[in-house]
Amino acid sequence: MTRTGLALALLLGSASMAGAQQATDAVAPEAASAAEIATDGFGDLDQPARDGLTAKAEGRPVTSENWMVTAAHPLAVQAGARVLEAGGTAADAMVAVQTVLGLVEPQSSGLGGGSFLIWYDAKSGKTTTLDARETAPMDIKPTLFQDDQGQPLEFMQAVVGGRSVGTPGTPRLLEMAHRKWGKSNWATLFDDAIKLADDGFTVSPRLAGLVAEEGDALKRYPATENYFFPEGQAVTEGSTLKNPAYADTLRAIAAGGADAFYKGPIAEQVTAAVRGATDNPGYLSASDLAAYQVIERPAVCVEYREHDVCGMGPPSSGALTVGQILGMLNNYDLSETGPDSPESWRLIGDASRLAFADRGRFMADSDFVPMPTEGLIDPAYLAERAKLLAGDDSLPEVTAGNPGWTHASLWGDDVAIELPSTTHISIVDAEGNALSMTTTIENGFGSRLMAGGFLLNNELTDFSFATHDDAGYPIANAIAPGKRPRSSMAPTIVLKDDAPVMVIGSPGGSRIIGYVAKAIIAHLDWGMDIQSAVASPNILNRFGKMDVEPGLPAALTEGLTAMGFELNEGEQTSGLQGVVITPEGLIGGVDPRREGVAIGG
Repeated sequence: MTRTGLALALLLGSASMAGAQQATDAVAPEAASAAEIATDGFGDLDQPARDGLTAKAEGRPVTSENWMVTAAHPLAVQAGARVLEAGGTAADAMVAVQTVLGLVEPQSSGLGGGSFLIWYDAKSGKTTTLDARETAPMDIKPTLFQDDQGQPLEFMQAVVGGRSVGTPGTPRLLEMAHRKWGKSNWATLFDDAIKLADDGFTVSPRLAGLVAEEGDALKRYPATENYFFPEGQAVTEGSTLKNPAYADTLRAIAAGGADAFYKGPIAEQVTAAVRGATDNPGYLSASDLAAYQVIERPAVCVEYREHDVCGMGPPSSGALTVGQILGMLNNYDLSETGPDSPESWRLIGDASRLAFADRGRFMADSDFVPMPTEGLIDPAYLAERAKLLAGDDSLPEVTAGNPGWTHASLWGDDVAIELPSTTHISIVDAEGNALSMTTTIENGFGSRLMAGGFLLNNELTDFSFATHDDAGYPIANAIAPGKRPRSSMAPTIVLKDDAPVMVIGSPGGSRIIGYVAKAIIAHLDWGMDIQSAVASPNILNRFGKMDVEPGLPAALTEGLTAMGFELNEGEQTSGLQGVVITPEGLIGGVDPRREGVAIGG
C-alpha cells in the first residue's frame, strides 16, 4: 500500500460516514505512524508543509487567520505559501504553484496543457472565470480520430503521439491572471520551480508508481524515455530527478512572458515534437500557437441551500452539470436522510445520471455550437427534472430533457470518454481574493510527447471521435478547427450573501463532477468540516452504474443494490483541494487519496 493509500485507509477507517465530521476528535492509534510516513518521500520540506501532511494523515483540517493554499504536491504548495507569506496575491501564488506542479507532478498538468480558473475579487466583489482550454489546430479535419472506414479509433491509438495535441493554454493563463490580479514581480514567481528543476527534486511515491505502471508506453519517444527512464531504468521513489530543459523554458517565460512560449524556440520545439511523431503525427502549427488567446467568461452560478455555487461554463460541462445535480437536489432534504442513507445516494446518483444525459446531448464549446446554457440551470426546468426522482428505486433509464430550447432534438448523444488525470489548486489570500483552478494535460502523461522539458497534452481526445450518432444526428462536441473540447473540470467557488465561503475542485476526468458535488453536499447538508468532506467516501453515478469505493457499510451497498443499482466497486481517486472561509479564519482540507497538502498563515 502506498503512503497515500495508508493515510486514506486510516482516515476512512477511523469513522463511519455519518461520523466522518468527528474524525478530528478521535484519531485511530495508528495515525501517528501514518503521520510519520506521510511526511517522508518529498525531499526537503519546510515545517508548515510537514505539519500539513501530518494533519492530513490524522484527518484534521489546517486552520489559519490570513491566507491558505492547497494543491496536489507539498513542494508546489510550499512555493505558493512563500509567495503569500511575502504579501503576494492568490494569482501570484498560483503561478508559483503551477510551475512547480508541472515539474514534480508532470503526468497531470503543466505548460503543455490547459486550465480553467474562477476568481473572486475582494475589492469589487465580482466573480469571473478564465478559459485556457486547449484549441484544435486549424489544419485538422472532422475525421481526425476515424480510420479509413470512417470508424472511431481505439482511444489509445488516438492518444499517444502528435495527433491528439491541442494548442496549450496554461502559459497564457499564468500571464493573464498575473496581469489582472497579481502584484508580485513576475520573474520571481518562477524561482522555486527553476531551482528544483536545476538542482533536482525528490521523486514522490505517486510519480514513481505511475511511471512504473505506464512502462513501455512512456518509451515510445526518445525525449520522454530519456527523462523518465534514466540509464534505462524507471525513476524510483526517493531518487533525485533534474530537468534542465524545463528550467531553461521557465527562464525564458520569466524573462519574456508568455510570448516566449508561443513564439520562437520553445514554440518550434513544441511543433517539431507534434509533427515529428512519425508514427502518429499531429497538426499543431506555429500559427496555432501564436494566435492562442485566453477568454474571460462570466461564471455560471446555481443557487443551493441559500448559497450560490459558481464555476466554469462552456466549454466546460463542470459548472452546468454540478449545478444541475445540486439544483435537482434542492427539492429534497438530504440533511434529514444523511450520508449513511441509501436514499441520499439514490437521489444524488439519479440526479447525476439525469445531468449527464443533458451533458452528453447539449454541452460543448458554445462559441461554435448553440447551447441552451441558461435553460439547463433554470430553476423551473430543474424542478421539473427533479420530479423524476420522486420514486423509491433507481430510474430504469434516463434521457436528455428539453431545457426550453426549440432545437433540443437536433443534437445526437456524445459518448466521448474523459479519463482521469489533471490536478487542482485552491487559494485564498490575505486580501480576501479567492482562486479555484483546475489544470490538466488530459490523460496521465498526456500524449507521451515531451518538448522543452514538459509533456504535451492529448486534449483533442476529449472531442467526440464520431461526428454523428447512430441515428444520424450531429454531435455538439464534434471536433472542428479552433474549437475547444468539452471538459468536466469544475473549479468552484461557493458564495453566501455575495462573499466566498468555500473554494473547491478536483481532478478525475468525468468523475470530477461527482467528486465536487459530493464535497459541497457533505459540507453544506451534512455539516462535515472541509477535511472530512473531501475525505468522505466517493459514490457517484454518470452512466447508470454506481461507482463506489471499497469498504462501504454493507447496509449502504445492500440498500443501493435493492433499489436496482448495479455497483461498480473500485478506486475513485479524487484529488479534492478545498478551503472554507469563516468569520474566525480559514480552514483547509486535502484529499488523502493523493499527495496534496494545505498550508496556511
